Amino acid sequence: MQITQSKKEALKFSCTVTMTAEEIDAKTNERLEELGKTVKMPGFRPGKIPMTLLKSKYGKSVQGEVLELAVNESSLKAINENNLRPAMRPKIEIKNFDEGKGLEYELEIELLPEITVADLSGIKIEKLTAKPDAKTVTETLEKIAASNKSSEKVEESRAAKTGDILVIDFDGTVNGEAFPGMKGSDFPLELGSKSFVDTFEDQLTGSKVGDKKTVKVTFPADYGHDKLQGVEAVFEVEVKELRQSVAAKVDEEFATKLGFESLAKLEEAVAQQIQSEYDQLSRMNVKRALLDQLDETHDFAVPAGMVRAEFINIWHQLNPNKPHNHDADDHKFDSEEENAEYEAIAERRVKLGLVLAEVGRNNKIEVTNQELQQAVINEARRYPGQEKQVFEFYQKNPQALEGVKAPIYEDKVVDFILERSKVDSREVTIDELTKAAEQEAPVKGKSGSKAKKSG
Repeated sequence: MQITQSKKEALKFSCTVTMTAEEIDAKTNERLEELGKTVKMPGFRPGKIPMTLLKSKYGKSVQGEVLELAVNESSLKAINENNLRPAMRPKIEIKNFDEGKGLEYELEIELLPEITVADLSGIKIEKLTAKPDAKTVTETLEKIAASNKSSEKVEESRAAKTGDILVIDFDGTVNGEAFPGMKGSDFPLELGSKSFVDTFEDQLTGSKVGDKKTVKVTFPADYGHDKLQGVEAVFEVEVKELRQSVAAKVDEEFATKLGFESLAKLEEAVAQQIQSEYDQLSRMNVKRALLDQLDETHDFAVPAGMVRAEFINIWHQLNPNKPHNHDADDHKFDSEEENAEYEAIAERRVKLGLVLAEVGRNNKIEVTNQELQQAVINEARRYPGQEKQVFEFYQKNPQALEGVKAPIYEDKVVDFILERSKVDSREVTIDELTKAAEQEAPVKGKSGSKAKKSG
């Protein structure tokens, strides 16, 4: 195998690789001999199969293996001998290949740029913070109480309205035929909940206790029971009781029902949860401010292939129903202005990702196995009952596991930089903190970095 360098630029290295027919044959025969020791062929013992038969049956596939291995070896050799840092997988272009005449191909490797990291101690950031006030805690408790509402019997004689609960008996038929699930007794139906099909609940609005009504509805065309799809049904309904929703009262008993020792402990937990949400907003603002400064203080060319890949990633984010073919040429937005805008976002993402990676590499920042395992466990908890499948998915998909690892690594690098930066905190109201967070909508890419997207 011969490797001849043809070009080396700032972000690109290319070379020509040639293999003679003799080299290919020798490696093919060597692989066939290994294969012959294990394969079975009628009339021959393993290891005693003639080379001519092995070539006849396995020659083509083995030659493919040999050529693939040669490409991998030449790529690795070119990278090591020239101290290259590839940005992406090398591109291979076959120039000449004829059986018995050897192989010649062009190997092109896009390179990572040389990055000089700016003085991290010179970074100055204002950190906006906020604390929940008593009013916010009270309002949150009231929302929790409303979501834990109960019901009480309405003693007065009045018509049912949306939000009321009717206790009903119902018996439904389709063309006089009864079907499973169309009959029930003492069923509590909340008017307006849309738990029954079509206009069932609407036809009961205005009913009073003791009323007997005939309700006609049409089942949806995609209803789960095939014999009921799109058909008309008749229900005989008797209203037995009228109940109204009652929000829970925020008191000691309510706190105990939710598992807290006292109302004070519940209020404390709610305040901590709100504070956690405020802290997340604050963190997002600080991180964006840091990335803005890293963007401004670093100037270098970024690999075009990485920018293109990130642009395609953004395109798929905004066009989720389109085919995910990264080799297609139709990844374009409706206007040149949009294309230019998202190309700038893609370039920024790649640039910031490279800066953060360089900081991490220079300072030996790594994601530990324990951190990665905990992240996978947290992900599995999002799918109760399917934890085993989630674990198996990540075990079998290294690329997906890398997607879990990337944001952890990024946050560790960001924290490392913030520890060495000058960060001044200023307390503001939650409205001011939220407004700051909404000034620029971040678009998240596969690198985990956030780039600015106006609008």
